[in-house]
Amino acid sequence: MVVVVLPALIPDIRTVYDSYFAAFKNEAMGGLMLDILFPAGIDSDEFRAAHAAGTLAWWHQSATQYTFKAVDTATGDIVGIAMGDIFLRPRSEEERKNHGVGWLEGAQRERAERVLDPLHEMREKLFGGEPYIYSHVIGVDPKYQGRQAGRALAQWGIDLCERTQLPVYFESSPSSVGLYVKLGYERLNETIVHTAALMGTNEDIVVPLMVKMPSGAQGMTFYEWIEKGRPRFL
Repeated sequence: MVVVVLPALIPDIRTVYDSYFAAFKNEAMGGLMLDILFPAGIDSDEFRAAHAAGTLAWWHQSATQYTFKAVDTATGDIVGIAMGDIFLRPRSEEERKNHGVGWLEGAQRERAERVLDPLHEMREKLFGGEPYIYSHVIGVDPKYQGRQAGRALAQWGIDLCERTQLPVYFESSPSSVGLYVKLGYERLNETIVHTAALMGTNEDIVVPLMVKMPSGAQGMTFYEWIEKGRPRFL
């Protein structure tokens, strides 16, 4: 199977999110996040219709977030998804504002925001308003795992890093961190810890944080980049 990564189009919304939901349900941390973000479930026709409509509305609104699809070139099947924000210019505090989880209410919203807010706070600590790429999601439909689709999507991030000469940052799943280390990503000293009480698990969950620096950094680590004032590599 040869996989190519292409921009997702409006007619792809449901299919590309089929791979998203399948990938997350198949992975321990991903399954927990689905339960927290979509506590009413993700399988009903009503939910999928509302989710597709909400996604389309967001695509019309967002000026920074991009969704990509991994496609099997032999069949045309969408086998995976990558989603990220590409911040090409500095952003104001207003532009960086955390808008929370507006689709939930009450205790469900409070719990979801207790999980997501530390992720936002860490991004603010590490990058502030400086340009960088934030990779939200890389997922492969379990039916197609083991066929290099995940590697193709990870390479998508590396290619963007090189084309823009911007660092790529993401919160890794504990189960996939080894792949990204092999691909040259730097594992940061910082971590985010979701407590067992919050997540409903037997143990706390430690989220590894990863960065890929562009070639223009000439071997500079993420922390050396911070010390130098987060310069652009042009």
